[in-house]
Amino acid sequence: MTSQLYPWQQDAWQQLQALRPRMPHAILFHGAQGIGKADFIEHFAQALLCENVRPDGHACGACASCGWFSQGNHPDYRRVRPEALEDEIADEVEGEGEATKKSAKSKTPSKDIKIEQIRNLADFMNISTHRQGLRVVVLYPAEALNTPASNALLKTLEEPPPGTLFLLSSNSLDRLLPTILSRCRKFALPMPSHEQALAWLKGQGLNDADSWLREQGGAPLAALAQSESGGREETEQLLQVLAHPGVEAALKAADKLQKTPLAPLVASLQRWLYDVFSVKLSGTIRYYPRHRRELEALAARINVSRLMAAIKAANERRAIAEHPLSPKLFLEDMLLDYTANCQ
Repeated sequence: MTSQLYPWQQDAWQQLQALRPRMPHAILFHGAQGIGKADFIEHFAQALLCENVRPDGHACGACASCGWFSQGNHPDYRRVRPEALEDEIADEVEGEGEATKKSAKSKTPSKDIKIEQIRNLADFMNISTHRQGLRVVVLYPAEALNTPASNALLKTLEEPPPGTLFLLSSNSLDRLLPTILSRCRKFALPMPSHEQALAWLKGQGLNDADSWLREQGGAPLAALAQSESGGREETEQLLQVLAHPGVEAALKAADKLQKTPLAPLVASLQRWLYDVFSVKLSGTIRYYPRHRRELEALAARINVSRLMAAIKAANERRAIAEHPLSPKLFLEDMLLDYTANCQ
């Protein structure tokens, strides 16, 4: 967790302070992925629990509460998120044998927030708070709640325990139950300006920051994470096929990329198709300006109905990209379908 807010979050922080005199029982922070929502709400959680909060609403960083929070063991704070997002998965318990440890380590971390995680909050919410203070639950991303977990959380939000505040974060409000949305105070966190995000990325020492930022739709943390993932070569291979579609190229690319995570590849296709559509209608490019010549050539020859079909197919594939039956066949089908729509 960052100890300071990102530069583009300062205005939102000031607006948030207006809620503190009459705090709702649940706040849902929403905005684009990769802009620092999780860091923002954890920063706010620390400030809410701080025993000597500063006049600007930030935590003092020096009291006992801030010390517990920074060590991850504050008695009045709980964080709920998928196992896949944990810094370290709890894969061993003191007293268990080595075979049990190995079995736990071999288990694939879940990308869902499960009902057990919501039920485990019951004991936390039913005991007295430390020093009669506030109790804070941070949960993100809210769209990772599976159906049973969503229903369990809804029951809690319908009858919130006294002295408990829920801070939720979501990248996509349309993936949440309307009943959960109706029981939360929504708070939008804006995308930073291109200049703000670019300056921050350069400050992190990122080379070719502008290209990374544009490819991630202006989300600076997503751009930084993608640059550190080591997947640039794979992305370039995909873009070459998209720029020069053909059956042989599609089959070769599917063979080379079959071990690459599919969701980022599908996301790249979605962004590419958006640029083709944008060029065709308005002549503007958002994600891949360095491929302007190829995008303009594709936009000139593909008709709108085929382009819309390609966009629809890409959106449908994104929904199943995490669990394909065969990655190679998935990529072959995706790239051959794209090639056919570009003829």
